Amino acid sequence: MLKYLHFVRKLELPPVDMFVTTADPVLEPPILTVNTVLSLLALDYPADKLACYVSDDGGSPLTFYSLVEASKFAKLRVPFCKKYSIPVRAPFRYFSGDSMSSQDTSPQFQQDWKKMKDEYEQLSQKIEDAAKGSIPCELIGEFADFMNIQRRNHASIVKVIWENKEAGDANGVVPHLVYISREKRPKHPHHFKAGAMNILTRVSGVMTNAPFMLNVDCDMYVNNPQIVLHALCLLLGVKSDKDCAFVQFPQHFYDGLKDDPYGSQWAVLHEYLGRGLAGIQGPFYGGTGCFHRRKVIYGLSPYEYDEEISGKLSDQNLQKTFGSSMEFTKSGAQILSGSKSTSSSPHNLLRSVEAANQVATCVYEYGTAWGREMGWIYGSTTEDILTGLTIHGRGWKSTSCTPTLPGFLGCAPSGGPATMTQHKRWATGLLEILVTRRSPLILTLVGKLQFRQCLAYLWILLWGLRSVPELCYATLPAYCIISGSRFLPKCYPEAPRNTETVFGVTQKEKSPTNSSDDDNANVGMVGRITFNESPIFISATMVLLVHQTGLVWNFKVQTGGSRWACLEYESGALALLFVHLSRWSSMVQGFGDETRTHEINVLLREGVSGRDSNPTGYAGLTTELVLNMGE
Repeated sequence: MLKYLHFVRKLELPPVDMFVTTADPVLEPPILTVNTVLSLLALDYPADKLACYVSDDGGSPLTFYSLVEASKFAKLRVPFCKKYSIPVRAPFRYFSGDSMSSQDTSPQFQQDWKKMKDEYEQLSQKIEDAAKGSIPCELIGEFADFMNIQRRNHASIVKVIWENKEAGDANGVVPHLVYISREKRPKHPHHFKAGAMNILTRVSGVMTNAPFMLNVDCDMYVNNPQIVLHALCLLLGVKSDKDCAFVQFPQHFYDGLKDDPYGSQWAVLHEYLGRGLAGIQGPFYGGTGCFHRRKVIYGLSPYEYDEEISGKLSDQNLQKTFGSSMEFTKSGAQILSGSKSTSSSPHNLLRSVEAANQVATCVYEYGTAWGREMGWIYGSTTEDILTGLTIHGRGWKSTSCTPTLPGFLGCAPSGGPATMTQHKRWATGLLEILVTRRSPLILTLVGKLQFRQCLAYLWILLWGLRSVPELCYATLPAYCIISGSRFLPKCYPEAPRNTETVFGVTQKEKSPTNSSDDDNANVGMVGRITFNESPIFISATMVLLVHQTGLVWNFKVQTGGSRWACLEYESGALALLFVHLSRWSSMVQGFGDETRTHEINVLLREGVSGRDSNPTGYAGLTTELVLNMGE
């Protein structure tokens, strides 16, 4: 925090590039993407230090149209949020409840609030109307690039929707907003989300080249407007950069099903396993809600010395690693060397569009280290876990940030089929990692992955296989109850000699005086202590007996002591009486039926009378109970 305050005084807060990924306007409605983008544009951070890049893998003109309209609304929304310190920056969540009642009640605020709500409703209506048609608007001007576009076969499209040219007015301007649809060709693999993230990294590198990057999914909006400050406190506050390669915010969800029947909210993973990993190399990379150091994504190792880094900065090595774009190799050299970027002026975005289109082509990565040694790693559909594993394998550590107000809120699948499809994809991707050359076992032997961190990765990678024995084990108790069998070994402990006192308050079967022939057949049952009516209450009965034993021992120690000692003992007796009263129903059930409540009456009488009316104290009480139970 002290570093943050120092930066604020110097007006040297580092810039941050923000990435949003979407792929299908049908499965991921543009209104969700718009709300996520609006929440990012309204963060409590200098607007001239932020840039938002949206990757549209579907190449949809509807998504581009929605973002263009959202940028117009953002020019009204962002000043409103910062003027009144609005806590929720996603409009659909802010206007869905009684948000005005908890804010300023001044007439000016109410007027502005109603205006914002009307503007947002108009925006939503425009997007809804555009979604009903096959083409949202005329494909002319900025929309001409979407003419005859095919989802899996089109050239790269990079559009600067809004460029912030008003640096210095941090409260009234909107950060950069850039739309990207990477080139796709049928014969070239696109590597799903990992490929999209690498395109975002390269395009942002030639435009703004911020040293820190945030990536979120299109359905996960910012819930805490100060998340950038929270993350930078960790990224800038460590003694060494190697202690914090990325900052992961736990994933939280809104409007989830009660008790999470499908297990899609990952509460156990983040609340328990994530906290446990904090003592090793840090939490896993979750694929969303994460702040990265750009130099870590560029493949830098924490143990590389300045001489090794200088060797990487030669033009030949840079082109082999970063690709053929001169603008991008220069920006990459600036990040690796730690120097401040001079090519990220907020007025030069339009000049960088040509270079951005070059690095967004599908053939740019051929012959480079992208997807293998730098960027998001290819080879698994769970690219987030694989990328985080590679970073940890180089020796980096990560950090989890859990502010009181969750940083992000997302939308979890609410149906069984959608959840099963998602879990199947994850289980498959995790098993793919296990059999690659980046397996945790291999990285532990030849890399810098710690052994305990390796065990944690194995636990998550074997998630799909673990489900089979876990399901079988979970069904065993139910099967044993139905079949009357057991799956654990039966124990035969030696019966204690003092059964009369240990289970004095339980019923004991005795041989009748005039037993018949039938009774002789059951002679083996004579003298057996039973608790047929309610065996579950044996534990509670033993607790009461332990209390009694403690009081008897205390009485023996305190005999002959001061009045204060006696008073302490009498207070204990009253406390025991209260315990007995609170367990009334359990004791009645424990004795079998209400006709045997004379034992309880004896217990209460002795508890009230205390040691003055019964010279034998609670030892006498136990003896009397034993005698009564034997009758």
